Amino acid sequence: MKTVFKSILAAATIALVASSAQAATSLEGLLQEVKKNRVSEARINKQREAEFQSARADKQALLRKAQADLKAERAREARLKKAFADNEVKLAEKEVELTTATGTLGEMFGVVRQASAEAYGQISTSIVSAEFPGRGAFLKRMSEEAKGLPNIKELEDLWFALQTEMTEQGSVSRFTTEVVSLDGGSTQQEVIRVGTFNLIGEEGYLVYDYENEMVQPLGRQPDGYLVDSALDLRNATSGLVPFYADPSSGAILGLLKEKATMEERYHAGGPVGYTITVMLFIGLIIGLYKVVTLTLVGGKMKAQLKNISNPSSGNPLGRILQVYGENKTADAESLELKLDEAILKELPRIESGVNIIKIFAAIAPLLGLLGTVIGMIETFQQITLFGTGDPKLMAGSISMALVTTALGIIAALPLLLTHSIVAGRSKSIVHILDEQTAGIIATHAESEKA
Repeated sequence: MKTVFKSILAAATIALVASSAQAATSLEGLLQEVKKNRVSEARINKQREAEFQSARADKQALLRKAQADLKAERAREARLKKAFADNEVKLAEKEVELTTATGTLGEMFGVVRQASAEAYGQISTSIVSAEFPGRGAFLKRMSEEAKGLPNIKELEDLWFALQTEMTEQGSVSRFTTEVVSLDGGSTQQEVIRVGTFNLIGEEGYLVYDYENEMVQPLGRQPDGYLVDSALDLRNATSGLVPFYADPSSGAILGLLKEKATMEERYHAGGPVGYTITVMLFIGLIIGLYKVVTLTLVGGKMKAQLKNISNPSSGNPLGRILQVYGENKTADAESLELKLDEAILKELPRIESGVNIIKIFAAIAPLLGLLGTVIGMIETFQQITLFGTGDPKLMAGSISMALVTTALGIIAALPLLLTHSIVAGRSKSIVHILDEQTAGIIATHAESEKA
């Protein structure tokens, strides 16, 4: 700062000298100007010195004030340390007094916390909480957050929570609540609660998700007769209603949800199962067609037996009789050959498709065994890759092995029955033809001898 002032003063002096040089007309005038400037510079220096002295006094005052504040803070620190030490001693004394005064009440505190923890674990997961939500908050606070002895109100609340749970275990009640559907939507429904066992809604059984505190339907309802009993109970207004309750509060229903349906079991058979199904339907269609056609042919033949003198070409027996009519003049041996030839012409029409049904009935179990072998091969491959630690990895292959065998047997049984019926009908028709042919030949032979 001092250097700056000197620079400013020097510049001012030079400027005054310059102006004075212009104004002075003689050396005496210049001397007078220099003296004036010297007096001005001395006055400025005295002023600056006075300012510096004043600033120094201010700094000294600030220093003294800071030193006084530091001394006061150190004194305050000493007082606080002493107060802290005294408080520590008092706290220790109070803890001893509290322990002495508490006595056996400390044991009650432990019992209350333990009972609250056990009640919280039971009540928070109970389906009764779907009807009375928020019951677990108090118990959780009592079991985890409480630090002191419980008061009378807290003990009464614990008693009330336990008594409510015991009472509701033996009651069936209706209440309206929000049911969250599996697609994310929600509706207000009237729900029936059967004790602590099951919740029943419009679609059947419901489950209570205690983690999210919401009611939702099962991922898949159990068998129809179980759902029907639940809906009967929901629609009933009085009296006794048979009902399938889950005593495990939903655990068994959860297992039933994982149970495979008939459709899922069928699709577990894979391509082999589909092939067996196609063969079954083709065999049944052929069998149905043959039963209908052979029944119609048998009816026409019975009608022809009643009118042998007027043979018709619309049935096998009529065509055999027409052949006889065309060869009446032939000898018995030739006539027999002609009639045998006519019967042989009729046999393909009568017996067509019968062998196909028989073949399908024989192939279906073999395909089932093929599916079993393929499934077992895949099972062993899974065991080779992943071991036997997780049975679910092998479940698909084992299902294929078992389902294809079952499908093969299931397909073979109706095919065998169908083949038996069709073969019996065809044999009865052929038997009539043979019988009538033998009679015709015998009659013709007797007429020749006569």
